[in-house]
Amino acid sequence: MRPASAPKIVLILGSAPDAVRSREWQRAPFDAIVAINNAWRVRDDWNYLVHAGDFPQSAMPVPDLARDRKIHTASDYVPAQNAYGGFVYAGATMSLTSAYWALHRLKPDVLAFLGCDMNYDQAGPTHFYGYGNADPLRPDVTLQSLEAKTGRLMISAARQGCICVNLSRLDTSRLVFPRVDIDELAEWSPRDAQLRIDSVLRQVDEAQLLRAEIRERTLGYYFPSGEYWLFLDQIDARELRCLDDLWLAALGRKETAPTPECSETVWKVAAAR
Repeated sequence: MRPASAPKIVLILGSAPDAVRSREWQRAPFDAIVAINNAWRVRDDWNYLVHAGDFPQSAMPVPDLARDRKIHTASDYVPAQNAYGGFVYAGATMSLTSAYWALHRLKPDVLAFLGCDMNYDQAGPTHFYGYGNADPLRPDVTLQSLEAKTGRLMISAARQGCICVNLSRLDTSRLVFPRVDIDELAEWSPRDAQLRIDSVLRQVDEAQLLRAEIRERTLGYYFPSGEYWLFLDQIDARELRCLDDLWLAALGRKETAPTPECSETVWKVAAAR
């Protein structure tokens, strides 16, 4: 039974094979369900569908199913992602884009992810509907480290008063969020959510976080249209790799060493500005 006083929980539902586990779950823990692309087919009580610009019309829900739901496209999520620094820094894949949209629009206490592990190394189907394109693994300058990008999201959410959690039971995940069981999450009080937010914020290395934020402003890779691919000649992949290292360092990931391209000069320039 859900507590009388409960945090606002939003489910971000992707298309990984284990997304179908959510069909067994009660609706009660979730204040809203955000389906990404084909994930609207997983369960029929979603509230929002956020889809990519190239999502085919033939894959959209039929009008009767879409009635009283909201469908969001680039005109909605580009401004939302811009509010958190834009696609180059936030990462241009729909799991991240949908999450930043939800943070901006729905302002949850908890963002709970299922089917968004972005792990394609395991044998068998890549998606609940079979095989699909591994969008996060495409050669894209904004997606060189999914761990850094999801870490940036987790820090951004925590600073806004929201904890990101992963409901997946897969052995590995590219998400750096803490794992939580659905039965445990359903019993959370607002204090439970706040304690976990505080834990994330205590984990953050503030000096490295400041370096990362200053570095983003210094680089200036901000393109309000969201069409960063039109400006690739202005984006240095090496600089973004170094920026990813800073975000990982801000998370206190001690096992992460600077990439060889990140000289001491590159690492120190942000702190000197």
